Amino acid sequence: MTDMPVSHTTDARGVATVLIDRADKLNAMSGAVARGLAAAAEALGRAPRLRAVVLRGAGTRAFVGGADINELAALDRDTAEAFITSVHRACDGFRRLPVPVIARIQGHALGAGLELAAACDLRVASTNSSFGMPEVRIGVPSVVEAALLPHLIGWGRTRLLLLTGEPIDARTAAEWGLIDSLAAPEELDAAVERLLEPILASGREALRLQKALMQSWEELPTSAAVQAGIASFRASFETDEPRRMIGEAVARLRSRRR
Repeated sequence: MTDMPVSHTTDARGVATVLIDRADKLNAMSGAVARGLAAAAEALGRAPRLRAVVLRGAGTRAFVGGADINELAALDRDTAEAFITSVHRACDGFRRLPVPVIARIQGHALGAGLELAAACDLRVASTNSSFGMPEVRIGVPSVVEAALLPHLIGWGRTRLLLLTGEPIDARTAAEWGLIDSLAAPEELDAAVERLLEPILASGREALRLQKALMQSWEELPTSAAVQAGIASFRASFETDEPRRMIGEAVARLRSRRR
């Protein structure tokens, strides 16, 4: 582990990699990790050339193995709210980023780790990963971004995870729709790249509009969601992206017909 439990770098394509670096502690969500994640999300959100974000844990044993058990043990009525609010801010920071966020999951994604993964747009996992919400087993409810799970896997499966605390394996998670892509551990990075390829081939501004629109859909009634889509479509023509990219697509079609 480094002195900084969370770091981020951005490559020439505009793809940022955010690393949670507590491999010796299963990358557990401590207060310092939560604050580091929130700060990283805030900094990346201001980066104009950002195209996508990949969020990962150090090592091979865990994405995030839950909240830091030692910090949980020290909480009381007065400090519990501040701690869990910091976890929420970390998750919400990545959920609100204007670009697609991919969770790269190897090993355990438990409790706060699964909440963080649920806050991402897409989840790519290794076949040896596992998922669970074990909070009730230690006397607390699953909260904050656990509220996103019914949208991903439905209420019945959410109840099964939250009320039993039992974990599921990667193949079950994929069958449930919790995981978008599954790969052998040695092929995990290649699977992430395969997902990044069409994202990077898409319009930068269109993707930002699309993500913002989908987030509004989660909270709007259908009629308002349709109207929000009309406004988003109109907004896309405030840039040269549609004219340029549609023109390129037409040129490719004409070339194929020759």
